[in-house]
Amino acid sequence: MRQTYRTNEIAEIGQVHPNTVRVYEEWGYLSPVPRAANGYRVYDTVHVVQLKIARLAFRCELIQNNLRKRATRIVKLSGQEAFPEALIEAKEYFSHLKLEHQYVLEAIEVVKNWYHSTQSSNTKIYTHQQVANKLGITEEVLRNWERNGLFSVERNTKRHRVYYEEDIERLLVIRTLRSAHFSMVSILRLVQQQEDVLPFDIKDILNTPSSTEDILHITDRLELGLREAMEDIKELIRLLSNYLKRGFPKRKNSML
Repeated sequence: MRQTYRTNEIAEIGQVHPNTVRVYEEWGYLSPVPRAANGYRVYDTVHVVQLKIARLAFRCELIQNNLRKRATRIVKLSGQEAFPEALIEAKEYFSHLKLEHQYVLEAIEVVKNWYHSTQSSNTKIYTHQQVANKLGITEEVLRNWERNGLFSVERNTKRHRVYYEEDIERLLVIRTLRSAHFSMVSILRLVQQQEDVLPFDIKDILNTPSSTEDILHITDRLELGLREAMEDIKELIRLLSNYLKRGFPKRKNSML
């Protein structure tokens, strides 16, 4: 006889409120749940796996650079019992998290160089498009930062923007701070501190909650949060892989 669970039982397993379980079903994060004769929901092992996947995907609140959307994609595929596709998406998501984390670590190293007054001797020139591609952002985002005074850049005789290594370093720090939801005003103040030879530790900024009024919607402790998110997604990948290895058949009321 297959194992079944009531709403409060599966909520306890997933360490969520029973209402969260019902909402997850409504949003398609869980497969449709059969009802008993008395109208109560009857969950099974598939729902337990789906709930665990949702918890791992959403445990770290990283709502930046479309990370939340990618996590939601995994959870919705799981809710449709498209577990092989969810596993593929989870592996791609993990690679994306690693890339985001690398951007943060590189930004930290840039600021360490600022702190020690290390100047780049590389005179290589980059175009506007090349810089956008190098940072993994759009050209319009770059233009928006420039319009808001976060940086200025030289232009050649044809009025085309010309970027150097030191420009890219500054933009890398700006990218990281924007990912952490620092406001334009806050970032402007922080980069001006560098110009005024008032060093700051970007890792402390990203890993420590701030009470400054002009910092809006900060995702606290970004660098640490990304590491925690990667651990959660590694666990999610293991969960999906093990579930698929066990060869559970698709349930008759699957959405696919």
